[in-house]
Amino acid sequence: MLTLGWFSADFGSLPLKDTPYWHCGTRFGKPNQHCTFESQGNSVDTREPPRAAAAVLNGAIIDAIGADVVAGTLQPGDRLTLEGLQEEFGVSRTVVRDCMRILESMNLVYSKRRIGIVVQDPSHWNVFDSRIIRWRLSGPGRDGQFRTLTELRVAVEPMAAAGAARHAGETERSALVELAARMRVLGEAGELEEFLAADIAFHTLLLRSSGNEMFASLDEVVAEVLTGRTHQGRMPNHPREVALRGHELVAGAVAVGDADEAMKQMAELLEEVRTAVA
Repeated sequence: MLTLGWFSADFGSLPLKDTPYWHCGTRFGKPNQHCTFESQGNSVDTREPPRAAAAVLNGAIIDAIGADVVAGTLQPGDRLTLEGLQEEFGVSRTVVRDCMRILESMNLVYSKRRIGIVVQDPSHWNVFDSRIIRWRLSGPGRDGQFRTLTELRVAVEPMAAAGAARHAGETERSALVELAARMRVLGEAGELEEFLAADIAFHTLLLRSSGNEMFASLDEVVAEVLTGRTHQGRMPNHPREVALRGHELVAGAVAVGDADEAMKQMAELLEEVRTAVA
C-alpha cells in the first residue's frame, strides 16, 4: 500500500507548508521584542528567536516585499534603501541585505551604487520561481496567473505523461496507479487537503518520471498552481468524476506503457482543468 510518507522519502518532500509568520509591533517588529511565532496552528512566545526561527523571520520579510512588488504596491523604478527597510521591519542591516540578495536572485529588484535597491519591471522577473508564482496567485493578478500556468501545463504535461509511459520504472508506474486510487477515495470523501497532497504527489511523480529533466524541473510550479486552486476555493468540495477518472486513465496508460494513450488522457484531463479555471 502506497503512503505519501513513502513517496516523500523516495521522491522528495512535497512543497506543502503554510507560511509561518511573526506577530509583533509594526509590520513584523524587532526580533528582540516580545513576539508570537505561529505556524500550522502552533504558537510559541519568544524574546530571542533561535536560528531556525530567525530564518522564518527572514522569509516573512521576503514574502512581504516580494508580494508588494508582484501586486504592484511597489512599482518598477521605485527605490528602497537598507536603512528604510531596517526601520520598517525592525531588523539588522545584515538581515535586510540577505533578504535583498534573495529578491535580486528572483530579478524582482536590483542594486545600484549610490541609488539603492530598485524594483524591476515584470519583464525581468523569474516567473518560474515558485515564490513568485505563489505571490501572483495570491495577488490582484491571480486570474491571469491561473490562466498562464494552466496553458503551460496543457503544453507540457501530456508530453510528460507520454514520456513517463516510456521511461518510468515499475515502482513509479505502480505508485501512479495507487496515487490515482487514493485521490478517488479522498475526493469522494471530500478530504480536500489530503486530496491536494495526493494530487501534487501524482503530478510531481509524473513529471519526474518523464525522462525529461526540463519537465521534472517544473514540479514546484505545478505544485503551486494546484495548491493555489485549492486554497483559494476554486476546487469543488468533492472533485468532479471526470477529474478522478482522468487521473486513473492517465495512470493506467502509463502503467502499461501506452505513450499515445497517456498523452491523450492527460490532454483531456487538463482540458477539464482549463475549462474550470477559465
